[in-house]
Amino acid sequence: MSAGPRVLVSGVVLGQPMGGVRRHNAELLPRVARILAESGGELCVLEGAEPIDFELPEPIRILRSDVPARPIPLRALRETRALGRALEEARATGAPFDLVHTAHLPAPRHLACPYTITLHDLRSLFGEHTPFSRRFVAKHVVGAAVRSAARVICVSASVRAQLLAGFGLDAEKVAVVPNAADHFTPLPRAAGTDAPIVHLGHIEPRKNLELLVRALAAAPDLPPLELHGAARGEEDERLRGLARELGVGDRVRFAGPYAEEDLPRLLATCACVALPSRIEGFGIVALEAQRAGAPLAISNCPPLVEVAGEDVPRFGADDVDACARALETALAEGEDVAQERARRAGRFRWDASARDWAALLSQDA
Repeated sequence: MSAGPRVLVSGVVLGQPMGGVRRHNAELLPRVARILAESGGELCVLEGAEPIDFELPEPIRILRSDVPARPIPLRALRETRALGRALEEARATGAPFDLVHTAHLPAPRHLACPYTITLHDLRSLFGEHTPFSRRFVAKHVVGAAVRSAARVICVSASVRAQLLAGFGLDAEKVAVVPNAADHFTPLPRAAGTDAPIVHLGHIEPRKNLELLVRALAAAPDLPPLELHGAARGEEDERLRGLARELGVGDRVRFAGPYAEEDLPRLLATCACVALPSRIEGFGIVALEAQRAGAPLAISNCPPLVEVAGEDVPRFGADDVDACARALETALAEGEDVAQERARRAGRFRWDASARDWAALLSQDA
């Protein structure tokens, strides 16, 4: 096609709290919309019942709907209907959409045009805290989505490799468009003598925060721990109880969700950032920490290693002693190491990812 494509993005889950999916869309949608508009295309976003509370500036056009983010079965039913109506209305006006894009599962079905999908992780297939029945269903849901899609986009090579191994897809059908971390301006490092070890992200089982609590108990000389992020389920209460049981209740602080504008300060004033996750799709926080020059220790989770680098202090997800040693190593690293990692983190840029994504959308429309 000579003109750029007209793309309809399903944003019915984008009213959720800050996390990787929201960050990805908040940074990329405006950039991709501008690129498409320059070639005569358009990007529209179907908003769900819960309003999107980050800015989607012109030239993005927002279409309203009553599609709920949850429960998932109801979302899937209403989303397919809402997308179908939007496609019909656009066709009736003589400006049909060429492509639908979604970043969540289940994927919409029986659409009147091709669709692409971004997969941020495959936790529903491999999470040890996910019941077998849900993993069984998830395999069929993911399989149906990726086989029917015109293109599957992954945020890391690690997720792409898992997907190819699990579903036998044509390698050319599965692309990587990475996240980035140039969405904030770092502050000069200002970690005092009482600076804490910090974890940024949701408090949930896959983040494996129990390991940090146990590492604190095993290594009394480590700084205190601060957990910044929204709790899911009762994981925060479980961790509070564990900290009290291990005698480190006064060294673990549950700081709650943090505002986006607080990120530079948190990274500038922490002793180090610790990411003990069992499952990730990318690892934006690892990049954010490195961009800010903050010491970093990570688990051996493949996407974290891919993003942060193999030379970052790391540990097995069940190894308390190795976690404590990695934290001690990170805390002792010099400024030259931090500067090199900040330079390396700079290779991930939102503008570059937007250009890659826009090129893929143009190919698949």
